[in-house]
Amino acid sequence: MGWLWNLLFLMAAAQSAQGQIHLVQSGPELKKPGETVKISCKASGYTFTSYGLTWVIQSPGKDLKWMGWINTFSGVPTYADDFKGRFAFSLDTSTSTAYLQIDNLKNEDTATYFCSTRGGFITTALDTWGQGTSLTVSSA
Repeated sequence: MGWLWNLLFLMAAAQSAQGQIHLVQSGPELKKPGETVKISCKASGYTFTSYGLTWVIQSPGKDLKWMGWINTFSGVPTYADDFKGRFAFSLDTSTSTAYLQIDNLKNEDTATYFCSTRGGFITTALDTWGQGTSLTVSSA
């Protein structure tokens, strides 16, 4: 299954490079356990509320994992089972920006987080990706 995610990612990256749709994420974060992080994903080149926004995590040495998505028209988030509780998706439609907030950070939250557009509100196809935001959680 991991190869499929990698293929989708590479295809989407190639498509994004050729198109006008862009997702730009905030920079790398270094946090301590127990702190909060808020990662942003600013969209341009399309009507923000026309496409849902998906969040995906890649932990070190692991495959990409779907965290959930937020309906950019209604603002309603949907979370995968592993990401209910400390994780929150939100929007600022006035700036075409989506956010991922993680509370009470743990060492195992160390990963790269990606935002992606969804191809409409029915399909789960991943079309355009942000560049990823690296989060390191360490008490050091």
